Formats: sequence, structure tokens, C-alpha cells
Amino acid sequence: MFQDWDQKIKKTFSATSNEEILTVTEAGKLLGLSKDEMKAYVDKKGLTKVKVMRSAFRYLLLKKEIEEIVLEKSSK
Repeated sequence: MFQDWDQKIKKTFSATSNEEILTVTEAGKLLGLSKDEMKAYVDKKGLTKVKVMRSAFRYLLLKKEIEEIVLEKSSK
């Protein structure tokens, strides 16, 4: 069964951490942004990047930070 690389990373991270995380794609969907737009948004807003071992380009995002942004947007 095929599993997306980012989902494998998320599953492995979640098994060893209490912190809830999202992939860049998942976070982007919550905010209505593409993956590339989300990456730019992360840099612009200075969101926490949870680094992925052995990968210079992949990272996960803290779910609580994304949820706060979604709440702010929905309350406006």
C-alpha cells in the first residue's frame, strides 16, 4: 500500500512525541494555500519548523500554531 513520504514522517514523529504536528500540505489545506504558498507563509510568519532528520527540505508544523491562525482568520 502506497503511503506518502510526508505521512510516513508524520507517523514516525507522532510515535515518539507528545506534540501534534501537521505536514506542510495539511496545514496549507486548512488555510486555503497550496504547498508552495504554505512554505512561503511559514517563512513570512516565522512559524516553528519541526525539522526532519536527514532532510534539508522537509519539515513538519506544529498543529497548535496552525489552529491559532485558523481561529484568528475565522474570527475576523
